[in-house]
Amino acid sequence: MGHESSFRTRMVVMGGADPGRILDPRPPSIRSGTPRSRQPREIPEPDPAGLVESPFLMNQVDTPASSEILEPTADPPVGMRRMLMDLTKMRLNALVLLTTAVGYVLGRDGVVSFDWGLLLLTMLGTGLAAASAAILNQALEQRRDAKMHRTRERPVASGRLSPTLAFVVGIGLAYAGFALLAGWVGITPAVLAVSNVVVYAFIYPPLKPLTTTNTLFGAICGAIPPMIGWSAATGGLEAGAWVLGGVLFVWQLPHFFALAWMYREDYRRGGHAMLPVLDPTGRITGQVMTTTAALLVPVGLTATMFGVAGWFSAATATLCGVWFTLRCIRFWRSPSDEAARSAFMASLAYLPIVLGVMVLDRGPVNPESWIRGGRPPLTAESEGLRTADPDA
Repeated sequence: MGHESSFRTRMVVMGGADPGRILDPRPPSIRSGTPRSRQPREIPEPDPAGLVESPFLMNQVDTPASSEILEPTADPPVGMRRMLMDLTKMRLNALVLLTTAVGYVLGRDGVVSFDWGLLLLTMLGTGLAAASAAILNQALEQRRDAKMHRTRERPVASGRLSPTLAFVVGIGLAYAGFALLAGWVGITPAVLAVSNVVVYAFIYPPLKPLTTTNTLFGAICGAIPPMIGWSAATGGLEAGAWVLGGVLFVWQLPHFFALAWMYREDYRRGGHAMLPVLDPTGRITGQVMTTTAALLVPVGLTATMFGVAGWFSAATATLCGVWFTLRCIRFWRSPSDEAARSAFMASLAYLPIVLGVMVLDRGPVNPESWIRGGRPPLTAESEGLRTADPDA
């Protein structure tokens, strides 16, 4: 029977059998009666033409054979956009640009011409520098980012992009940002932007696995953007620039510690010496969060003291600072992910409210506060003040 079945199969293939017969679909090993386990396994030789190597992408991608034709889809562009967003930390840097604009608007108060073109150039140069800092940071932190669930899908950490290419692009963007700011805006904002890149890419990352004070250097990076905007508007770093920088610096501490507590296991996995990682009870973290949140109240009042904003700003900074502090006290009394998330959400609400009211209520409450802030005397035409005499 086996010989007859084999003969019929061959006849069908050769076209010599009845067309009505059905070809046996079973594999030859089964049709011939030979057990599958005794059949030798053939391992195909790798096709060198089936691999595409790129000096820019670390992965080797299998491509289909030349006879296969794939229809283009919309997925690759979407993936590229997402990779660029992750590489430049676009959502985080949106806050950088926002605080830069706030610094410019507050610094430009009292000047007859607002100069929108100067604002756009300032934000473009700052954006290039911010993207540079984000890319360089990822290129230098590839190994630690790959260990953390929160960051392992970033382009460099996941292996989609070569760290060498990322480093070269980051340096290029830093140079472009510095050149634009120095040539079209001013040397002070240009130096501030480059300083931010240096701190965020070359000082902050090496400190992460060594000491909990790394958070202070990270907070410096967040404090510089409004100072860039202010110096672009005035040409210098008067008291108002330091007030805005102080608000951003202090705000980042309870904001980040709340975030780090929620992701403390991930930071431990990455080898980062964050305070919540080394403080398993959360008591010290809660104390630091509460203290720094409470410090936002007097720091926010300095905006009114130095002529940056008025009384409405002072009241808003006080109320929001107290509310934020109460959320941090709740975490201090009973550390938990829920309490940390509550404090974190309060921090997200605090910043836009306080900065927004500063912008709406910008300007000094009296000439003395304006001059106390290191600004030149105002004229009656520019601010409606009755006198430009500092002693009046």
